[in-house]
Amino acid sequence: MSFRDKGVRKACWESRDRYWACLDLPDIQRDHCLELRRLYEMACPVHWVKHFDRKRQYMEFKERIHSVGLREASPQVSPCPALETSLARRHRVYSQVVFT
Repeated sequence: MSFRDKGVRKACWESRDRYWACLDLPDIQRDHCLELRRLYEMACPVHWVKHFDRKRQYMEFKERIHSVGLREASPQVSPCPALETSLARRHRVYSQVVFT
């Protein structure tokens, strides 16, 4: 994989930022987003576009989690109480790592 020069990288990032800004607009004002997407795909390598798209989806997911939170699952009776405590402990550790 060859690294692109600074000017090409900057042009890619700027086209990505313009496209993302368009996506943040209300639906009524999004008419020109398809054109910006086309320019974004032309300015950036395909694997960068994939990476940036996934990054945006992840950032939106994180924002939803922080603003809305996770829905609590309804309590269920476990057939194996030992397994339930083990899972609860793992979930608690996971929650501490992810959300702190």
